[in-house]
Amino acid sequence: MRKSYLKNIIGVFLCLVLLVGASAAQQQVAIDSASVTLIRPQTRAGQDASGDGQFARAGAFLDRPLVVRVVQNSTIPVRGWLVDFSLISQPLKAEGTRIEHRVVLTDAHGFARTNIRLGSKQGVYVISARIHSVSGESDEIFFDAHARRSNWVFLLVVGLLGGLTLFLYGMNKMSDGLKESAGDKMRSILQRLTKNRFIGVLVGAFVTMVIQSSSATTVMLVSFVQAQLMTFVQTLGVILGADIGTTVTAQLIAFKLTDVALIIMAVGFLMRISSKVDRIRSIGDILLGFGMLFFGMYMMSEAMSPLKNYEPVTEMMTSLQMPLFGVLVGTVFTALIQSSSAFTGIVIAMAQQNLITLEAGIPLLLGANIGTCITAILASITTGREAKRVALAHTLFKVIGVLLFIGWIPAYANFISSLTGNLPRQIAHAHTVFNVGMTILFLPFLGWMATIVYKLLPDKPEPEVVSPYKIKHLEYSLISTPSLALSLAKVEVLRMGGKVQKMVKDIIEPFLNGRGVAIDKIHEQEEEVDFLYEEIIKYLTKISRQSIAKERIDEAFQMLHTVLELEHIGDVVDKNLRPLVVKKRVLGCHFSEAGRAEIQEFHIKVMKQLSRAMDVFRDVNLEKAERMKYKERKYLYMEAEYRQSHFKRVTKEVPESIASGEIHLELMDYLKQINSYATSIARNLLAEAEETKPKSEKEEKKTASGK
Repeated sequence: MRKSYLKNIIGVFLCLVLLVGASAAQQQVAIDSASVTLIRPQTRAGQDASGDGQFARAGAFLDRPLVVRVVQNSTIPVRGWLVDFSLISQPLKAEGTRIEHRVVLTDAHGFARTNIRLGSKQGVYVISARIHSVSGESDEIFFDAHARRSNWVFLLVVGLLGGLTLFLYGMNKMSDGLKESAGDKMRSILQRLTKNRFIGVLVGAFVTMVIQSSSATTVMLVSFVQAQLMTFVQTLGVILGADIGTTVTAQLIAFKLTDVALIIMAVGFLMRISSKVDRIRSIGDILLGFGMLFFGMYMMSEAMSPLKNYEPVTEMMTSLQMPLFGVLVGTVFTALIQSSSAFTGIVIAMAQQNLITLEAGIPLLLGANIGTCITAILASITTGREAKRVALAHTLFKVIGVLLFIGWIPAYANFISSLTGNLPRQIAHAHTVFNVGMTILFLPFLGWMATIVYKLLPDKPEPEVVSPYKIKHLEYSLISTPSLALSLAKVEVLRMGGKVQKMVKDIIEPFLNGRGVAIDKIHEQEEEVDFLYEEIIKYLTKISRQSIAKERIDEAFQMLHTVLELEHIGDVVDKNLRPLVVKKRVLGCHFSEAGRAEIQEFHIKVMKQLSRAMDVFRDVNLEKAERMKYKERKYLYMEAEYRQSHFKRVTKEVPESIASGEIHLELMDYLKQINSYATSIARNLLAEAEETKPKSEKEEKKTASGK
């Protein structure tokens, strides 16, 4: 009885509520139906706040509800008006689409809201919001909602990594082709580099354009300074030029050539596999890498497409317009991948999807310019003081340049915007203008910059490296550029030759006056020579395994032959002459005055021949090589004459000559062997030159010799 009574009371109460609501609605209709409209709500900043155009994972609810507003006379909110939400269209075979509230009454401010759950398929879902007036007229608003694949984050990461990998591989492939076709010119230019700062800028720009990496150019400069092929001051102009050269890559990738990228790759691949001509194969590599670079850019751009409507990313991109944060992001990211060109490519790909503005992109580019210094810094850690200055100068140029630009990024962005081109092209222009402007700014003050670097890294006594297990000039990071790696190998061979010359010079003193370096020191020098021999052979072997021209193979072979002859000379000193010193001391004998003078004279001649051999090797001087052959014969006659003189002294029973006879003859014989090994370096060079002569020239020479 009591329950029935309560039910009746509740029913009466609900009826009263409905009657009051209906009465209010009827009153509203009666008052407002003639001027009621449906509008999209906006924020105070005038932005759409209706929830239109949202992106979400397929099968998930939208982050924000769909919102409409019912107003009278365009401004007065209408309360209690019925709004009907309905699904208009969805992707084919989509299931599970849900409108949480299909019919909604507007609130006191005229708003009606509902949440939407997207269906199971990716694509566009269209929802409408509709109101009806008493007269039967309707007003309707349409909303688009975009469903991403459920694994869109995974696909984005895979697309980015795959595109970046293809981009980097394409850049390396293009670089390899350029190095193969222009490597010799590049080395020739570097070797003839003068102190002229303007020439240095041009050289730096050319080399970086060829190898497609300012970081690699700077590492190369560190190696060259360490190898004493260049001085630190000479590198300053080259560093500035390298910064200009790297902008060429940015300008290239700003072109949208994705439609023909696959065709370029196909043409390059066909040239690579169908031709046996090295130059054509190199051009094929350039085209193949060029196409890969642009196709990688396309993959990165497409992979990032979903991010342009992903709010956390858009908010982060907005924060990048804060210069310091943008510079930090660009620095860290470039330092991690160690390629400013790759990061610039990513920034341009983001610009292609309108993910960033020009004002947000400029700090990223500035940070990339600082981040690219990390490679040179890492390469200089184990180098000498002079090479460390190269890395420091590179870093100072970048940091000072960024500090000068960062204060007026808005004005800089306005200036770049005034130049022709779309947003990706403007990003490339911003990169180029920064580096060209920095070069123009610093070029007149390179002397001051060098002074600052010297003050920050002053000279300090560095202990001489006495360990036999050290190499100074072999840089394995340049193996992929054989022409440059051979230059470093040549310097290391010359260093080895200098140590062998010192051994030959030092060994004579114990014979002549019983003084000089300890014979144990000679043995330590020989161990270092053996170590250098093994390291140079290993380095040259790795170079020879690269795809290199015949001229480079011949050059490597000449070095192999030279280090072999130098190692033979070192063995003669250590394994033959050093025990002979011990034998002379045990016997306690001395040379006669005449014999001592002859040994000393012949040793001087052998030292000169060894010095000529190193000059011939360094300068590839064929005239001096021919002169060495003449000198060898002359010295052989000299040794024969001195041998006869010794026998005459023995016949005359000169006591010193009789006592030291065996030592005297062995010493002269070993010096003669050193003379022969030194001359062999020149003979090998002449033989190589003879083989490379044109056939007609060889025939003429043969005919002339027959006459």
